[in-house]
Amino acid sequence: MFINPVRHITFDALDPYRVAEFWAAVTGFTMHPDDVEGDDEVLLEPGQPGVPGLLFIRVPDGKSGKNRVHLDIQPPTGTRDETVERLIGLGAKLVDDRRAADGVAGWVVLADPEGNELCIERSAGERGLA
Repeated sequence: MFINPVRHITFDALDPYRVAEFWAAVTGFTMHPDDVEGDDEVLLEPGQPGVPGLLFIRVPDGKSGKNRVHLDIQPPTGTRDETVERLIGLGAKLVDDRRAADGVAGWVVLADPEGNELCIERSAGERGLA
């Protein structure tokens, strides 16, 4: 049996709870039941075995440069463009629009409320996977 060695993907955050709420809306992961606003660590659990959780740790300083690692998000439902609009409504900022003129290819680079970048790709349905 293969056990995924990646247990968590960890984000530094000024406000772990607030950033975790945003990422819960992005991923559908649920906040650990013991985590509350003001905690120094907040865990989002995927609810699936073998999938790493997202852990948000309080740090004293804000993001100061480009991410060296980011998550590529393939929406499980809806479309890429609907997801981009929904996340902007939740506080994401547009960083770079890499959608092709054909409306099919490409992705959108967003930043979460604390500036961590993420890419929104075409959804599973748009790729014929759902």
